[in-house]
Amino acid sequence: MQEQFEPLKNDLILRAARGEKVERPPIWVMRQAGRYLPEYHEAKGNRDFFECCRTPEIASTLTLQPIERYAGLIDAAIIFSDILVIPQAMGMVVEMVDKKGPSFPEPLKSPDDGQYEKVMQKQVDVKAELDYVYKAITLTRYKLKGRVPLLGFCGAPWTLLCYMVEGGGSKLFVQSKTWIYKYPEASKALLQKIADICVEYLALQVAAGAQMIQVFDSWAGELSPASFKTFALPYLRHISQNLPKRLKEMNLELVPMTVFAKGAWFALEELCDSGYNVVGLDWQHDPAKAVEVAKGRVTLQGNADPGVLYGDRAAITAVVEDMVRGFGGGKRGWIVNLGHGITPFVNPDDLKFFFEEVHRLTAS
Repeated sequence: MQEQFEPLKNDLILRAARGEKVERPPIWVMRQAGRYLPEYHEAKGNRDFFECCRTPEIASTLTLQPIERYAGLIDAAIIFSDILVIPQAMGMVVEMVDKKGPSFPEPLKSPDDGQYEKVMQKQVDVKAELDYVYKAITLTRYKLKGRVPLLGFCGAPWTLLCYMVEGGGSKLFVQSKTWIYKYPEASKALLQKIADICVEYLALQVAAGAQMIQVFDSWAGELSPASFKTFALPYLRHISQNLPKRLKEMNLELVPMTVFAKGAWFALEELCDSGYNVVGLDWQHDPAKAVEVAKGRVTLQGNADPGVLYGDRAAITAVVEDMVRGFGGGKRGWIVNLGHGITPFVNPDDLKFFFEEVHRLTAS
């Protein structure tokens, strides 16, 4: 049985995602719960990053911090978690190393590697392995009291494969490219396994209380257009086609789905036809041209350069003006966001000014 939560007071983002006309464009930003906020460091204390993800009370507190700080200015919360919880559920060890980021002590080296076989053979109990995420979502929905919708998310299969074979972030993607060009069939088998887990993981997030979901393909731009069509797009489509089916099987309502393929500007046409309600744009897209390509098929989300938040107020205003103009004023087909997540050292007051300028420039 699904939990009973307080009625939603602000459903702006859900209506915009479904393509309805809205009174103003909704706003949220990627990584809005995170280390640029002083209160994040207070709540996190000495805990390891993944310990915060695995502790529902802490994850919930961190999720709500921007909602409380920017009350009335943002229209969605996104659960505090990480895309790498899926590789962890698949049996891989992932550590968060200070000043370096995520690290896999034993990455997948080749299809003949015992580690690959172990990962492929493991029957992942998605419900049990990632239970802490669902608990955090349910707790957060109760604490939100209907103020704004709660977003769930997962990493896309291609991006997760990159981390699993590189052993962390990468500049050259040597291992990722080795895998797809040397072991294409093994790569596809791994991508398919990840995609199936993503579907179940997202469905269980919705069951726990997530009202909208986003699939993050952070490394999509590392692929050529041809490789994107082979190693990324089919698995993004698998998620968009199978998540609604799974929700129906579970007697759950369908939720809006967003795809964000960073750097894949060349695939905008395909992404608009990939079965998602919303297509996220990074800051390398020209809004007006993206609107032209989308032709109203999807709602677009984005796409201010996160780096503008290091600039002065005039620069922030100029970027918001450009976006509002490019996205046609925002009464339909646009969710305001950055073109990627907030970077460290941003002054939270400058982000507040960004939100205020969006409100000012899109007021009816």
